[in-house]
Amino acid sequence: MIALWLWLLGQKLLLWGTASALSLAGAALLLTVTQMVASYARKWQQMRPIPSFGPAYPLVGHALLMKPNSADFFQQLIQYTEEFRHLPLLKLWIGPVPMVTVYNAENVEVILTSSKQIDKSSMYKFLEPWLGLGLLTSTGNKWRSRRKMLTPAFHFTILEDFLDVMNEQANILVNKLEKHVDQEAFNCFFYITLCALDIICETAMGENIGAQSNGDSEYVRAVYRMSDMIHRRMKMPWLWLDLWYLMFKEGREHRRGLTILHTFTNGVIAKRANEIKANEECTYTHKGHVPTTNKRKAFLDLLLSVTDEEGNKLSHEDIREEVDTFMFEGHDTTAAAINWSLYLLGSYPEVQKKVHNELDEVFGKSNLLPTLEDLKKLKYLECVIKETLRLFPSVPLFARNLNEDCEVAGYRISKDTEVVIIPYALHRDPKHFPDPEEFQPERFFPENAQGRHPYSYVPFSAGPRNCIGQKFAIMEEKVILACVLRQFWVECTQKREDLGLSGDLILRPNKGIWIKVKRRHMKES
Repeated sequence: MIALWLWLLGQKLLLWGTASALSLAGAALLLTVTQMVASYARKWQQMRPIPSFGPAYPLVGHALLMKPNSADFFQQLIQYTEEFRHLPLLKLWIGPVPMVTVYNAENVEVILTSSKQIDKSSMYKFLEPWLGLGLLTSTGNKWRSRRKMLTPAFHFTILEDFLDVMNEQANILVNKLEKHVDQEAFNCFFYITLCALDIICETAMGENIGAQSNGDSEYVRAVYRMSDMIHRRMKMPWLWLDLWYLMFKEGREHRRGLTILHTFTNGVIAKRANEIKANEECTYTHKGHVPTTNKRKAFLDLLLSVTDEEGNKLSHEDIREEVDTFMFEGHDTTAAAINWSLYLLGSYPEVQKKVHNELDEVFGKSNLLPTLEDLKKLKYLECVIKETLRLFPSVPLFARNLNEDCEVAGYRISKDTEVVIIPYALHRDPKHFPDPEEFQPERFFPENAQGRHPYSYVPFSAGPRNCIGQKFAIMEEKVILACVLRQFWVECTQKREDLGLSGDLILRPNKGIWIKVKRRHMKES
C-alpha cells in the first residue's frame, strides 16, 4: 500500500515537473518571439526613411513583388537600379530580413573600406558544409589571421610557377576547339569551364584530374552538382533548415556529394603530406642529398608549410578548407570572364583585330609558349579583360551583413541588415563610364582611367576583403585568351537580350556562349 502511494506521489510530481518544464519552454519561446518582433519593429521604424523598391508588407516585406525565377529576379533587380539610379540606395525586405542595395561609387566605398563591416552575407552559411570556415566564409580574427598567412602565397613570383600548368591546359583547349574550325556555331562555355577546372585543380592541389579529357569524372561531377545545389538552396527558404533539407532527395544527394568532395581533397592532402615527409626523412638520412620530385609546386605545398605569427602550422582541416575554397572560387569566376571576353571579341571585330595585332607583335607567327615577360606586354588584352569584367563582372552582386549600425548617404542602416553591392549596376554608372553599354577597352588606358573614382569599378571587390586571387585570375585569363586568339578568329552573332543573364553567385548566360572559329594562319615552328 505504501509502495502504491509512493508511486502515485511520484507520478503526480512528474506531471507537475512536466507541466512546469512546458510552461518554462513556452515562456522562453514567447520571450524569443517577442524579442524578434520588437527587433523587427525597431528596424522597420529606423529604416523607414530609406527609399524603397515599392510597398512592403509586415513580415512578408517585398516578397510578393519579387520574381521567383533567379534569372527574372536578377533582371528585375537591375531594372530597379536603372530606374532609381538617381537615388543613393534602395531598401528591400525579404520577409523580415532587411536588405539595402548599393550601386554608386561613394556609397560602395563606405562599406568596402570599413575594417569593421567584413562579415559576409548570412547566405554564405550554405557554403560552410563544403568549404568550412576558410578565407571566403570566415570572419573576425580567424579571417584576419588566415588572410595574413595566405597573402604571400599569391606573390607574383610564386604565381610564375603556375604558368606551365596554364600553358599546358590552354593548349589542350585549343586542340579540342580544332574540330569546330569552319563549322557551325557551338557553345564554348563548357569547354572553357573544364579548362579552368583543370588549371585550378593542378595549381591548388598538384593533381591532374584531366577534366578536359574526362568531363565525366566523379570529382568533376560532384563539384558542379554541389555548386548547383547550393545556388538552389539559397533561393528556397523552405530548404534552409538542415534537418528538413535532409528529408528531401536533394538533401541526401548533398550529403553524398560532400563525402565525395572531402574524401578526394583529404586523400590528396594526406598523399602530398606523406611525400613531403618522406623527402625530409631522405634528406636527413642522406645529408647533402637533395631529393627530386616530378611533382609541380602547388598551392597545397605552400599551405603545408605556412605558419602563423606564433609559428603554428595549419591543421589538416584548415588546409582542406582553403583547398576546397580555391577549388570553388578559382574556376567558375575565371571561366565566366574568359567566356564573356570571347563573346565580346566575337561581337566587336574591330577590337579583336587590335588584340590580334598585339599578339602578332609579341609572338609573331611562332608557337612559343608565353612567358611572364610576354604576358606583361599584352597591355591591350588586359584592357579587354578589364572592360569585359566591367560589363559582365563574374560576381554580379555580393553582400555584407552589418555587425553594427551604419550610416550611408545620410541614412541610418540597422545592424544585421544585408547590404547588397551590385557591381553589374555600379559599373554602368554613366558618370564614370560614358556610353556604359558600349564595349570600349580603351577606357582602361592609364590616361583614360586617371581621376576615375577608385570604387566605381570593383570586379574583385575592394578594401580589406578584396579577392586574394585576382592576379592569378588575370594571369590565367591572359594565357587562355592569348592561346586561343593566336590560333583562331572568333565570331559571335548573339544579341545581349538573347543571352538570358542569370546572376546567382556567378554571372552566367542561361543560353550559353555560341561562337564560330576560323583558323588565323598555319602553325609554324
